[in-house]
Amino acid sequence: MFATAAHAAVGQIRKYTLDPYMVHPIEVAHIVRTVPCTDAMIAAAYLHDVLEDTRVTEAELRDAFGDEITNLVLWLTDVSKPSDGVRAVRKRIDREHTAKAPAEAQTVKVADLISNSRSITKYDPEFAKVYLQEKLLLLEVLTKADATLRQQAYKICKENL
Repeated sequence: MFATAAHAAVGQIRKYTLDPYMVHPIEVAHIVRTVPCTDAMIAAAYLHDVLEDTRVTEAELRDAFGDEITNLVLWLTDVSKPSDGVRAVRKRIDREHTAKAPAEAQTVKVADLISNSRSITKYDPEFAKVYLQEKLLLLEVLTKADATLRQQAYKICKENL
């Protein structure tokens, strides 16, 4: 409910389908549930975009969900800024951040990658060529993520390039 309200408050919807944004975090949580996981990982899956895409602050998230979940969400939040340079530079900065994340956060990140890759390959095949190359680079550093999900993500990327 927290994430649903946060995304709705800024009018965020899914880019290609115009569905309510929560369709994506719900899918990410479902993907995480297919492998060994914790309640904190599921909560982070639902909340993974709130710091990046809504007005929710870290302090608000910490007050509502505590340190464990907030810390996972922080690992899942891009740290680059537009002022850091071109897309390739920003993606490198974010990759370096995510490479240091604990296994739980990396597993949620791979689930997010799977969800987004499915959508982008279906609705925007031209952009998918760029996006999937970036995701292959990201998968190289997500070495602590669940192996089953990593394998699924690699398969999606390679089959759609």
